[in-house]
Amino acid sequence: MPSLIDIRRRVRAVKSTQQITKAMKMIAAARLRRAQERIINARPFAQQMSRVLNSLASRVDPSAHPLLAQPVEAPDVPALVIVITADRGLAGSFNTNVIKATNAFVREHPHLPITLALIGRKARDFFRRRNFTVRHEAVGIFSKLTLDDAQHIAKVAVDDFVAGKVSSVYLIYNEFKSVMVQRVAVEKLLPIPRLEEEQTPGQGQAPQVDYLYEPEPVKILADLIPRHIDVQIYRALMESAASEHAARMTAMDTATRNASEMIDQLTLYMNKVRQAAITREIIEVVSGAQAL
Repeated sequence: MPSLIDIRRRVRAVKSTQQITKAMKMIAAARLRRAQERIINARPFAQQMSRVLNSLASRVDPSAHPLLAQPVEAPDVPALVIVITADRGLAGSFNTNVIKATNAFVREHPHLPITLALIGRKARDFFRRRNFTVRHEAVGIFSKLTLDDAQHIAKVAVDDFVAGKVSSVYLIYNEFKSVMVQRVAVEKLLPIPRLEEEQTPGQGQAPQVDYLYEPEPVKILADLIPRHIDVQIYRALMESAASEHAARMTAMDTATRNASEMIDQLTLYMNKVRQAAITREIIEVVSGAQAL
């Protein structure tokens, strides 16, 4: 049976841990508010831009831009997968879910070689110890996330795709739904997906609309498509940042409640041990008095 001193020391340790988790929860809540505002403001523009580019890709000749062309699949040309995790832990299953989704993506495409672009220290540390080809790494960008960070990642993906070093580019990240819900998203970034339903309109669908372009489509796409890639990667980074703060806030709230329950249990156990010690001392005094 542990002594009262050991129990008191453990209670103090749990209280200290509870203060840390409570402070981390408050910090995550403050950061989440700013990150949530950023992603809510940026999401409509990114989604509308994606719809426009997907629709435009189904109307123009794929040879109009290199990022629209469907590359010839070859067994030795890998796919680039951009994996976005956090730099720190203590966020529940936030990082684990992305890593599991990446491993599942690899298992679902056994005949497709994979090369990775790892964003975040957790992804880098995990996949560096495994037998994966790593094309690009970026850590420490979430402390002050800017569009330049997304443009640097996009440049690596675009250059490799245009040069034929990769056959396609995918994004795997946590999409922010709410404070309690974050969903792992797997999205194809390159080549630009085409809207098949607009290519072959079926019964009851409106006929495909054609547009007149000024200037010509090649010049429009040359400026619009690279910007689209930057925006989509930047949106994914902001989604991941907001999801990380939400997951950490939830995890620290749970840890704080668990610490409170543990303190109550230890306090109750300490009182029982102290009462037993007092009762034993009283019995010893009474027994000694009777012996005299």
